[in-house]
Amino acid sequence: MSVEKRANLRKRLVEMSLQFFKKEGYKLKKENAVLEGNSGISRRFDLIVQKGRREQGVWIREWNRTIGVNVIIGLDTASDDVGLSNPIIVGGKFSDHAKAYSNRRKITLLTQHNMVRSLR
Repeated sequence: MSVEKRANLRKRLVEMSLQFFKKEGYKLKKENAVLEGNSGISRRFDLIVQKGRREQGVWIREWNRTIGVNVIIGLDTASDDVGLSNPIIVGGKFSDHAKAYSNRRKITLLTQHNMVRSLR
């Protein structure tokens, strides 16, 4: 897949995510946010959304493969480091281990399919 085509797919996925969060009552706080964590490491988030008083970090991953537990752990670690609770990840498919970990840690896994269904 060409770089241009991949960039267009990512742009569409980000736009769809923004529509989904707006419909679900979230406010967009920041896009392409870089926050310094308590560890001193800069943590990147595609979006920071807020619902009520709770701010959540969002990673958007446009991959042609299943998203594994290591990616979910990375998001969990980054969110915890900057003081954000209950992070959200948007992707195509998630492994069973990723689903199990996210259930235990209260991480929301959003698929493109679920967002499309919700936006209808």
